[in-house]
Amino acid sequence: MRDEADWGSRHREPGSAPRVIVIGAGVAGLSTGCYAQMSGMRTRIFEKHVLPGGCCTAWSREGYLFDYCIEWLIGTAPGNDAHQVWRELGALDGKTVRNFDLFNKVVDEAGRSVTFWNEPARLQEHLLRVSPADARLIRSFCRDLRRFTEIELYPFLTAPGLRTVRERAATLRTVLPAFRLFWRTAATPMHRFADRFEDPLLRRAFRNIFFQDPEGFPLLPYLFNMASAHHGNAGFPQGGSLGLARSMEERYTGLGGEVTYRARAEKVLVDNGRAIGIELRNGRRYYAEHTVSACDGHTTVYGLLGGRYTGPRIDRLYTELLERPGTLFPAVVSAFVGIRGPLPAEDAHSTTYLLPPQEAAALPGALQSSLVVQLRSRYSDGFAPPGKSVVHCTYFSDYTYWKELRDRDRKAYWAQKRRVAAFVRRFLEGRWPGAAGRIELVEVASPATTRRYTGNHNGSILAWKAFSDADDVASALVGKGRMRLPGLSGFSMAGQWVGMGGLIRAASTGRFAVQYLCEELGLAFRAWESTGIGPWHPGKLGRLPQLDRWSSGEGTGA
Repeated sequence: MRDEADWGSRHREPGSAPRVIVIGAGVAGLSTGCYAQMSGMRTRIFEKHVLPGGCCTAWSREGYLFDYCIEWLIGTAPGNDAHQVWRELGALDGKTVRNFDLFNKVVDEAGRSVTFWNEPARLQEHLLRVSPADARLIRSFCRDLRRFTEIELYPFLTAPGLRTVRERAATLRTVLPAFRLFWRTAATPMHRFADRFEDPLLRRAFRNIFFQDPEGFPLLPYLFNMASAHHGNAGFPQGGSLGLARSMEERYTGLGGEVTYRARAEKVLVDNGRAIGIELRNGRRYYAEHTVSACDGHTTVYGLLGGRYTGPRIDRLYTELLERPGTLFPAVVSAFVGIRGPLPAEDAHSTTYLLPPQEAAALPGALQSSLVVQLRSRYSDGFAPPGKSVVHCTYFSDYTYWKELRDRDRKAYWAQKRRVAAFVRRFLEGRWPGAAGRIELVEVASPATTRRYTGNHNGSILAWKAFSDADDVASALVGKGRMRLPGLSGFSMAGQWVGMGGLIRAASTGRFAVQYLCEELGLAFRAWESTGIGPWHPGKLGRLPQLDRWSSGEGTGA
């Protein structure tokens, strides 16, 4: 009770550690809490839902575990800064990592396929068999991929505004020898590169290396991630998405932090230009010397703070760019399939199927003519009961379509979810004859589900799209702006709505926020690797809610 009374008082006891409130128990919020605890602060995280992780989550139904987020995780191999961050956060404690030889497979309507092997020589040999006429372009791509396998650049340890001359020099030593490679691949849009192929399958397949076409990406991120996967540094951690979040939560509470669930922050309390705490929806107030918001950026600036602390950079990022086409990563529809028996051994763990227009038109709200099928039981043990398997089918979808449908006609909304489930059943039966009779359930989550569960604007899981107009503005907010808002002290922001999308980026923003705060408070930033021991086991996931329970009444529609 003394600790609760302490957080309920505006004044901390003399000689006690600074208090920090964190809004949101996603990856960024947990990271902020861990690093603040290690650096001698007292923290408390308030989360509106019942699980940690935000979008990095999972849910259960009838013994199946539906893993929602991770497809690959940068930093799973030792020897780089990204891995160090995950080790400090305890995210990989006791876990095995599964790596795949291929990144993705793409199959067209006629059954022709392209497999994007991570090993450059194997990829080149395969592509040349697919289209000998495109030999020059194929060799160029594979030569660049080979060069990326020789480069390791993961700038996730020190906040941009605090990097020393030595650290900047070390980065330059890595970048300068490959400057022309970075510049050229960052300046070459993938769609322009892909259009140069003579083979129509390669023209479409290269766009879908990242499962579906993110539109606007240059060559660089494709090469970077495939090279990381080649080194085993983009694997899948045991326990999956929620397992990652639970491990971070365990690390945080082990450091003395506290997470309060079912605690929705309604507003940030401000006194004389300084954040002094938060007020929850139930009216309870909690006070601290510093507050970090690790939730949706627009909600933070214009909801929790009422739009009172903005400037040209903030307004551009969270108003103008937020609604500009092409700046947010698209939302997705997810259909999880629980199926009796094993999955086809010859199929890749991840395949993008290119659909004919008439078939794609049957997918509600689809933005592209393709469907991604991932054999999730291949990713990690424990996702299905013994003798059964899980398949995850996804496609980019229009958030507005689902939002307006749900607001206008709930029955029609559910009918469209049932339509997705029926499409997936037919599709899998067409690829795996007899599969329809083995399907036990189909669980469908729409972009509206993502919005209501996480608060993410337009249901976007990855927030800002890299290499869009938002990239430079967000980078300036993290570097020059030090993750602060104009005219407001005692307050920081963290997460993918500040530092761009991706789990390692989200985790790094928590590290950066605490580094900036340590400098302000005159504290030494401290971090050390977790010493968590013992193998990971599914019991650490805890009791999992079902989708229709933890998302306020929304069911599967199936």
